Amino acid sequence: MCNLYSLNKGQDAIRRVFGITHDQTGNLPPLPGIFPDQMAPVVRQRGEGRELSMMRWGFPPPPKVGTQPVTNVRNVASPYWRPWLKPEYRCLVPVSAFSEYADTKPKKTPVWFAIADERPLFAFAGIWRPWTGVRGPKREEPVEEEHRLYSFLTTEANGVVGPVHPKAMPVLLTTEDEWSTWLEAPTEEAMKLQRPLPDEMMKVVARGARKDEG
Repeated sequence: MCNLYSLNKGQDAIRRVFGITHDQTGNLPPLPGIFPDQMAPVVRQRGEGRELSMMRWGFPPPPKVGTQPVTNVRNVASPYWRPWLKPEYRCLVPVSAFSEYADTKPKKTPVWFAIADERPLFAFAGIWRPWTGVRGPKREEPVEEEHRLYSFLTTEANGVVGPVHPKAMPVLLTTEDEWSTWLEAPTEEAMKLQRPLPDEMMKVVARGARKDEG
């Protein structure tokens, strides 16, 4: 389950690659280590254009499933997730690399995946929702307010991720056609994108660091 990713590209690159027409993020620094409950940029379709804005990573959990934010969503047939699969609640989560933890001893080792050594931008297939309550990282002061929260879809692991994390991998979207389909298409068509990226389209780019400095 992906609970760590990075966004090392500058704001201008994000705007250019994803065709952003409205940027609400202010002065956005590189984010080499993004963890659950932190704020990070997402892309939404807003009218005829695309908006880049900040949201907090992790949906509220379904009833009776604990209290931890849900960062990854696999079972899109669940009634809890279906309302957020409509086009107006889909988003792109810009990424340059993501990490899974190898089960090594004495402690687990972060392994970083990207689509090339240069860490070109791609996107997770995300969903978002408004939610009112107390949220925020423990090392900061959690706040009670109306939050905008995001999570992203996962699928079965491919042959690159599987040796490190066999259970699942994020749904990766790498082309403009895929980004447009995810943001705009009817739900049945968009859900066809919930599949593993082919092995030849990604690689391991780093090991051992909790932030991706590549």
